[in-house]
Amino acid sequence: MPAMLAAQFTGLSLSQSPAPQPSFRLRPSPAVRARSLAPRVAASAAAVSAKPIAEAPPVADRTVVRIGLPSKGRMAEQTLSLLKSCQLSVRQLNPRQYTADIPLIPNLEVWFQRPKDIVRKLQSGDLDLGIVGFDIVSEYGKGNEDLVVVHDALEFGHCRLSLAVPKEGIFENINTLEDLVKMPEWTEERPLRVVTGFGYLGDKFLREKGFKHVRFLSADGALESYPPMGMADAIVDLVSSGTTLRENNLKEIEGGVVVESQATLVASRKSLHKRKGVLEITHELLERLEAHLRATTELMVTANMRGNSAEEVAERVLSQTSLCGLQGPTISPVYCRRDGKVDVEYYAINVVVPQKLLYKSIQQLRSIGGSGVLVTKLTYIFDEETPRWRNLLSELGL
Repeated sequence: MPAMLAAQFTGLSLSQSPAPQPSFRLRPSPAVRARSLAPRVAASAAAVSAKPIAEAPPVADRTVVRIGLPSKGRMAEQTLSLLKSCQLSVRQLNPRQYTADIPLIPNLEVWFQRPKDIVRKLQSGDLDLGIVGFDIVSEYGKGNEDLVVVHDALEFGHCRLSLAVPKEGIFENINTLEDLVKMPEWTEERPLRVVTGFGYLGDKFLREKGFKHVRFLSADGALESYPPMGMADAIVDLVSSGTTLRENNLKEIEGGVVVESQATLVASRKSLHKRKGVLEITHELLERLEAHLRATTELMVTANMRGNSAEEVAERVLSQTSLCGLQGPTISPVYCRRDGKVDVEYYAINVVVPQKLLYKSIQQLRSIGGSGVLVTKLTYIFDEETPRWRNLLSELGL
């Protein structure tokens, strides 16, 4: 576990939402620092005041499209692996640099960033696209309508943001969120103390669930140590297997899942509308991701079957529930030479089946006379048009 970071109580009341963060940034202009200048120059320098920087240029001014990718850890490795599987290998000439490119998409510039910075820079217009966990989008996006989730299930980074309490003491018989909210211990003078790195989501969730007296403790690491040390009553933290909670004598409670999360592809609504090339690149990314992810759950099954005609074989195949394929099986004659003449005795069946139904599909093929069964992995399954693309256009009003 990482070392516990210093933390302090925020004293955040559940009757009030956290103060919104300003949408602009200020920096002072360069100060004139002169030690041995003439008095007139020194006086002039003293009169120089800090001024806010000019507003960021409109989103359409930048021509290159930017995507933010996680810079470190397992999330970064899995993101690069997924893109490579979609024939979109990221080329980083220097591992110390924060920038890279994807050769197959020339106008796309890659920026390696911390996940929370990806969300912030999408909102500020410094990034157009990003791959980041839904938990981070929800916490740092804070419901910002400019953030559009283009693909909500990239099938890695699975976790859940969950409320957990000690197994023993006053929580021994507390197993549901309803049990926790009804505990008489929580008063204005003695609120429920919750430690979390997700203050926005934690506050929103507990308010919506009817908690009136809660005090948040902000921390980034080793949250499981707070309740045993008496510094907090509960934690709201990311959970994957739950092993760390159990080893620290904590338990999740029923109804306490704040949000289910996995990696997502997110875009800036303003960029999709205004920056040239963003919509087209988003379409290509979405098509590749969707086609590859769909293919990973399916297999191509090929078998031979005796029959008098393709129609007769089709009737037998379609009578089996696991052999319907995407639109139906493909059936073609298998030609052989008999007595010097070309003849058809077998028909080849090609059908796409879900991986989880593979053995059942093979059993059904055998039951109707199938033999010589071959199983092949698929790389892509491209639909006529991906449903997520249609959803995105609808979301954008296009």
